[in-house]
Amino acid sequence: MSSNITTNWLNPGDNAWQLTAGSLVALQSIPGLAILYAGWVREEWVINSAFMVFYSFAAVFVSWVLWAYKMGFGEWLTPFVGTPGPIMTIDYELSQAILPASGVTAQFPISTMAYFQFVFAAITVIIMSGAFLCRIRFLVWAIFVPLWLTFSYTVGAFSLWGGGFLTKLGVIDYSGGYVIHLSSGTAGYVGAWWIGPRLQKHRDSFPPHNVALMLIGAGVIWIGWNGFNGGDPYAASADAGVAVLNTNIATAVSVLVWIALDCIKDVEHKMSVIGAIQGMLSGLVAITPAAGVVNGWGAVIIGVLAGSIPWLSMNFGKKLEQVDDVLQVFDTHAVAGVVGGICVGLFATKDGCTAFGLTIPGGAIEGNWRQVPFPHKASD
Repeated sequence: MSSNITTNWLNPGDNAWQLTAGSLVALQSIPGLAILYAGWVREEWVINSAFMVFYSFAAVFVSWVLWAYKMGFGEWLTPFVGTPGPIMTIDYELSQAILPASGVTAQFPISTMAYFQFVFAAITVIIMSGAFLCRIRFLVWAIFVPLWLTFSYTVGAFSLWGGGFLTKLGVIDYSGGYVIHLSSGTAGYVGAWWIGPRLQKHRDSFPPHNVALMLIGAGVIWIGWNGFNGGDPYAASADAGVAVLNTNIATAVSVLVWIALDCIKDVEHKMSVIGAIQGMLSGLVAITPAAGVVNGWGAVIIGVLAGSIPWLSMNFGKKLEQVDDVLQVFDTHAVAGVVGGICVGLFATKDGCTAFGLTIPGGAIEGNWRQVPFPHKASD
């Protein structure tokens, strides 16, 4: 260890919460999505689907520490991406976390920041894979993962979170509605179109392998989302508590709305377990870009919209097209992410924005249509 490394900036509570939040997000991928996918697909695709998740987690991590972290959160290279490079020296790992292109700092080491941002990168790729299941060769997926991380995910991360052009335009994405869910949903849809559909017999008959496994995986994802949204203030702060509470409010409302709509649509008023899970995913996604800047009533409204707009998209919006998005990733992630992003501009509160470090707080209902993220000045 170099003698010039000091830790007078370190807040043990912030560091402990950030590592806990990151680990909760990691559990959403393995085992959460691995179990969910294994339960959802036909029996012959169980191992392949779960292993795609497992492999992705490892491949993204190695790519992340060797070059991709600095592309997303390092020094400015272009308005879209940072300068690639490894983060492997002990001096670097022990130094204070800073996003150099935006000037944002945190009271924990850069190793903690790199791990926290990694689990977001990993789950983005894994979410996208839900659109490709049951017809993609594992070798193709193995090559695709580091390529998409490098040339797509890092661009969104740097542009919006790392100090790139969207940061400077004042775009708010509290915890990944755009960077993670809109990107994974859109990429999944395009990839599903490019790969082509499953065999027609598999599309006509696609019984879940194990519904109980699906519910277990979904439960891990729901609880893990407390770290997903609660970790993004980069501190064990009051704002983190607000984000966790709003996350659960919106998700619970979305589940109930989705179940109700399924019952109305079905003449026998049957509740659907898959529908409830889709409602959960949509609620979690929609609250993500807004979690810490809206109040509880805003979270309720987001939950209602998350349980209805993606439901309409899924049930009526794609009847005429032939894209085989196996687990409806586009609807529950891309559509729900856009819903949540719009709701930020409508329902963000002044106090919530101030707690998040915004210098011009509040959404449209408070008379402000534009927010400028810290550390930019109000006059920027």
